[in-house]
Amino acid sequence: MKVYNTLSRKKEEFVPLEAGKVKMYVCGPTVYNLIHIGNARPMIVFDTVRRYMEYKGYEVNYVSNFTDVDDKIIKKAVEEGVSAQEISQRYIEECKKDMEAMNVKPATCHPLATQEIGGMLEMISTLIEKGFAYAAEDGTVYFRTRKFQEYGKLSHKNLDDLQAGHRDIKVTGENKEDSLDFVLWKPKKDGEPYWESPWCNGRPGWHIECSVMAKKYLGEEIDIHAGGEDLIFPHHENEIAQSEACNGKIFAKYWIHNGFLNIDNKKMSKSEGNFFTVREIGEKYNLQALRFFMLSAHYRSPLNFSADLMEAAKNGLERILNAAENLRHLEGNAAAQAMTEAETGLFKDSDVFVQKFEKSMEDDFNTADAISAVFELVKFSNTNAGETSSKEFAGKLYQRMGQLCDVLGIILEREEEILEEEIENLIAERQAARKEKNFARADEIRAILSEKGIILEDTREGVKWKRE
Repeated sequence: MKVYNTLSRKKEEFVPLEAGKVKMYVCGPTVYNLIHIGNARPMIVFDTVRRYMEYKGYEVNYVSNFTDVDDKIIKKAVEEGVSAQEISQRYIEECKKDMEAMNVKPATCHPLATQEIGGMLEMISTLIEKGFAYAAEDGTVYFRTRKFQEYGKLSHKNLDDLQAGHRDIKVTGENKEDSLDFVLWKPKKDGEPYWESPWCNGRPGWHIECSVMAKKYLGEEIDIHAGGEDLIFPHHENEIAQSEACNGKIFAKYWIHNGFLNIDNKKMSKSEGNFFTVREIGEKYNLQALRFFMLSAHYRSPLNFSADLMEAAKNGLERILNAAENLRHLEGNAAAQAMTEAETGLFKDSDVFVQKFEKSMEDDFNTADAISAVFELVKFSNTNAGETSSKEFAGKLYQRMGQLCDVLGIILEREEEILEEEIENLIAERQAARKEKNFARADEIRAILSEKGIILEDTREGVKWKRE
């Protein structure tokens, strides 16, 4: 299996630290709002990587955190007049709902930054003892970037160039020894959540959180560290510096990063009016279509999101689901049980699609080509399975299609159609929730209906609905 390693900038043979086991850490979202489709790409991509590893027989310890203390969370809490914890807990639950709707498997562990403060204080203390960090007069603790001689090895940035003019890493601070030093611990501001420390009452810097959580739940050395390419610098670069300076070991063997997601060929931003949450997309499409769309390009390639491309993904997914439904129908209505000699030969012929699928996934998780192999299997099934097929032949083709689609996280069974009475009852409950200002429940009901293909439209005459 070949994996493109950001560290070496080339494809490398994947060899785990421990035979048969994979230790994988994926940076999760900062939970201050509903997740957007940019957040969804790494979730779907690395869930698929995990699924393929498990398909190959590896035992995967998959850790993905929630950053639940951050300036954006605090800002949102102040705006709403509630605690930062209330904001983070609310959006962790909403994030988990969206992940489930996208068929993203729960991580082996979803650690929260605020529950790992003790480990952060310990790592910072070790870095100070080793001379890699220092406390300034105001209690801020900084990492001595220049003391870690391999700094820049992931992003391939040069410290002298950064010093000369690049501002990516520079943080203002009068008490810093060097403008390139970054924060490990910072003093609290009025009204902010804080924790006691030997240096000041405050909270951790962002980078230290992931280093500590990866170490606690996976160990000092891990196989794969993954995330969006926007995290390469400074976040992942700083993680390497902290972890390797503290532990004296290589932090992660393979670094995997997904490419950016654009909207109609533009960077997604609220000011451009092209910002979409997963929940909003779920109102228009089954989120299986979003997952299928995300996997239709290689994970390292930039991906452009548009209505036309989503429609194409929806139609492509329908082709697979229709073929699967046909095979289920044939299996359920077949007269003959066992495969004929001819069918045995035909089924053997379908091995080539599994081989193409696996070859694609072995080549740096090329899901685009893997999907092509699934379409070839769909065409083969549509051509060779019919009313005279045996139960075993139709069943085995369906099982084979299911195994490949499961690696991609595609569910072959369509959800049962919701009855009109159930729709009306849910709409009535939603209206009641809105009157009571229980907007979370109202949004949840809209999402439930959306998942079942029901689109709501709020009009002056009341709520209207239609099936997709």
